[in-house]
Order: sequence, then C-alpha cells, then structure tokens
Amino acid sequence: MQNFDYMTPTRLIFGRNVIEKLPEVMAQFGRKILLTYGGGSIRKIGLYDRVKELLLDFDIIELSGIQPNPKYDPSVLDGVKLCKEHGIDVILAVGGGSVLDCSKAIAAGAKYDGDPWDLISYKVKAQEALPIVDIITLAATGSEYDCGGVISRIETNDKIGYVDTNLFPAVSFLDPTYTFTVSKKQTAAGCADAMNHIMEQYFCEDSTLLNDGFMEAGLKSLMVNAKKCLDDPEDYTARAEMMLTCTYGCNGIYALGNSMSGWPCHGMEHALSAYYDITHGEGLAIITPRWMKNILSEKTVDRFVKYGVNVFGIDSSLERFAIAEKAIQATYDFFKSIGIPMTLREVGIDESRINEMAHHVAVNEGLENAWAPLLEKDIAEIFTASL
Repeated sequence: MQNFDYMTPTRLIFGRNVIEKLPEVMAQFGRKILLTYGGGSIRKIGLYDRVKELLLDFDIIELSGIQPNPKYDPSVLDGVKLCKEHGIDVILAVGGGSVLDCSKAIAAGAKYDGDPWDLISYKVKAQEALPIVDIITLAATGSEYDCGGVISRIETNDKIGYVDTNLFPAVSFLDPTYTFTVSKKQTAAGCADAMNHIMEQYFCEDSTLLNDGFMEAGLKSLMVNAKKCLDDPEDYTARAEMMLTCTYGCNGIYALGNSMSGWPCHGMEHALSAYYDITHGEGLAIITPRWMKNILSEKTVDRFVKYGVNVFGIDSSLERFAIAEKAIQATYDFFKSIGIPMTLREVGIDESRINEMAHHVAVNEGLENAWAPLLEKDIAEIFTASL
C-alpha cells in the first residue's frame, strides 16, 4: 500500500428537497453571489426559479451559457471579471460537472491578479479561491466532491485537468430528482464517464482488497442502475445510487493507498474533446476498450482477469488471456447496450488529425509514465482502432 495524504472538506447534503437548506448554507459565505449555470435545463425543471426564490434576500449576479467542455474564453474570463467587478463573496454553481468545473477556475482566478490561465496551466499556484456551493443536476463527473476541473482553450486545442486543494466545493447539494429529466444520451455518457473514473484507478500496479472491492462494486452499481435509469428515468432509487456512485469517482476515496495509473484514457480523450468538442463520456467509452486491447500483455493480464471475474462474472477456470479478452468485449458490449456510439466516426472524427492528436497527447499528458506506458505510436494506434 502506498503512502497518502487525504482530505475531503466538502459537505454533502443529499436527498429529496435538500435545496430548502440553501439560504442558511449561503449565508455562511456572504451576501453577494455569482450564480453560474449552463443552458436552459435548470429553467425547464423549475430549479432556476426555486433558487431565486430561496435567495431573494441575496445580491445575485448571473453567468449563464457555460458549455460542456467548459471554455476558458469566454466563460472563465467572464466569470472572473464579474467576480472582481461586483466583489463576489461566493459562487453558486447550478448544473452538471461542466458548470462546476468552470466555476472552480473562476473561483481561483477571482483571487489572482494575473492571467487566470497561469493557474490552470500550473505556471502559478493559487493561494486562495472564492468559496463554492453547488447544486448538481447530472450524475457523471464527481466534481462536486473533488478539487479538480477540466477547462478547454479552443485556440490551442488544450483541455487541461486543473487540480488544486483550494477548489474543493464548500457544500454540494445532491437531489437525485433533478436528474429525472436528463436525456438518455447524457445519462449513458455520465455512466461511462464515472465508470472510466473508476477504471483509471483500478488498473494500476499496487492495490488492496478493500479498494478493489469498492471499485468493483462501484462499476456494477453503475451498470445496473444506468440501465434502470434509462428504462425508467424517474426511478428515484436508481438515480440516487447512480448519483452517489458518481460522486465518489474522482476524489481519491476509491483508491486510497493505490499506486497511480496515469489516467491514460482521460489523457487521450481530452485531445478528442479539445479538438472536436465531443461529449466526454462518449469519447471515454469509445477509447476504453481499444486501450484495453492495446495494453493487454503478460504484465497486465492478471488485472484484467480480476476485473473480468469480479465485475462481469466470467468463469475463473478459463485461461487467463481468454478471461481478459472476454472482459474487454464485455466492457465494449455494455457501453453499446446503453446506446453510446462506439466509433469515432459516429461522433464526427475521422483519420485526418489522428497523428496530430496523438502527438499532442504524447507531448502534454505524460503517458509514457502510465501503469501501461503509452508512446506516441501507441496513442495513434488506439485512436486508429477507435475509428
């Protein structure tokens, strides 16, 4: 078991109607709020109006239009500007992981005098950040319980995972009923995103029985409950369990003491969604089985055996590589069964920029140091196999 230094300061408030506690929570941080959100979904479900009613006595400035794969320009820059102009005390992020990721970058940038990209690109370490409260409406990223976010910069095709302990949300409100109206596409993509978060921590050199069991249960929970959510979008129990499983995804609790894997699928997918702005979870689902096939070897096979036997129930008496190959196929088949497009061409990506993206990943993501090292040629092969 590896050494670790672990902290999760975020307060989780989970369940039906927990938003009623919003005024007392927000009052702890001040009266001037930057309300951040995306498109029209929070208005359609009545959440926008309810937030405004509950916070009638607060001074609210709004930043709307935050997109999936949130953009440095305009969203982060606009948010930082608003915070500084209006003396914002606290950010309230309402929506999915993209809104919250963007809000984290804004929170750090609002307390920094230079270019916020200095912080996102790790040129400068943030010394402080505005407090963040969030109301999550999509089960996927786990951003509500971690200190990271992903920000895209279009002009340079960069999509950077920005992690800083100043960026833990102070409070996260998780009401599964707000996910009832999430589309089948986004429900499936959210499941794939969360599953890959677990896999990125599972496939590593050093692990424990405790962590393996936790992660295997998480994967099974996501697969079972995603299908229930797709069959009955208002199945509260399924939505609730899926939401909590996703929440655990990125804050390290699944893998305390494990060695690092390098998160190779995220490193590769970040290029896909930076260059083509595709749905992150779909990109991960497409890449993951091809990555698995690429890295299957004498070194990695036993990990795939454990994954196949414990997650998919594959017969443990079979030959090791046969189990591994069945596990990889089962992973592909599950993603396909929940309606995810399983080729890059289906999401608008052809071979024209494969080599360019592979080079970008090789230069920027450090995957030569992953559990199963990937060089530029390996990355290109995985992209090509995903077409």
